[in-house]
Amino acid sequence: MKKKKQLFYIHGGETFKNNKDYLHFLKTRKISIEKKVKWNGDYLEKELGNKFEIIKPRMPLQDNAKYDDWKIHFERHFPFVQDNVILIGGSLGGIFLAKYLSEYKFPKKILSTYLVCPPFDNTVKGEVLVSGFKLKSDLSLLEKNSKNLCLMFSKDDDVVPVSHAEKYRRKLKNAKIIIYKSKNGHFKVSKFPEIIRMIKNDVKKK
Repeated sequence: MKKKKQLFYIHGGETFKNNKDYLHFLKTRKISIEKKVKWNGDYLEKELGNKFEIIKPRMPLQDNAKYDDWKIHFERHFPFVQDNVILIGGSLGGIFLAKYLSEYKFPKKILSTYLVCPPFDNTVKGEVLVSGFKLKSDLSLLEKNSKNLCLMFSKDDDVVPVSHAEKYRRKLKNAKIIIYKSKNGHFKVSKFPEIIRMIKNDVKKK
């Protein structure tokens, strides 16, 4: 039986300078009991599930993330990852992949890497980017690890300014950078057909 292609998705999260700030966040964040429909949820399975094995680990302490914790959990999945895996990181998950793949040789061949609204540095709106997620100055290994590298941003993103796209562009020679006019702010969309088409094309080219 032919093995399914693997898609490995890393979600976003929050980081805080200290526990006091984290507790303040818990006490003041908006609460909603409505079901959230996200492109990175059931939509991925619906559009790709028949041909893909979709791996979506729950990263440690999503609301108070630490890079070292995420690194350990990410590496624990390596025995299950096959060659020609497609990696996707959203928001904090995007900069996590950018940092990891710029510092370590990935143990398997990567077919494509998609970074969706990844922050580049701590100049994010209304949030802080700390706890070890800072990128090093040299990102060349990121492109060596994944020759098909695509970063996506939105002009109306109210968390990661579109200026972060240019910051990545200055560091990455061959990456494809896409800037959308609108993705309902910080890619708060229920469908993301563009990334589905790109993923399907990746598999066809293989």
